[in-house]
Amino acid sequence: MDYKKTNAPLTTTVHDLVELAEQTGNIYETVAIISKRANQIAAEMKSDLEKKLQEFATLNDNLEEISENREQIEISRYYEKLPKPTLIATQEYEEGKLAFRNAARERDELV
Repeated sequence: MDYKKTNAPLTTTVHDLVELAEQTGNIYETVAIISKRANQIAAEMKSDLEKKLQEFATLNDNLEEISENREQIEISRYYEKLPKPTLIATQEYEEGKLAFRNAARERDELV
């Protein structure tokens, strides 16, 4: 998932809960699906950020190096300006890009 190229809004938006719940028939299930995907996206974003900031890690920290590292600040600002993981996950859900299943419902249908 390339969260950098998503068309998710940068600010919080209002969604019609009835429309969101159409795929599952249950708003709570929908929220659970979106929240699990948002957690995955957040973990991926955190991992990417840590990899990029690891390049700037030094063994002995001194005050001058910390305050003068503009590149590190720019990387951090870039990630701060990205849409929040919840907004990206909601956008993916609305566009039908998320695959999900309800194991309990499938089990009940088999019986």
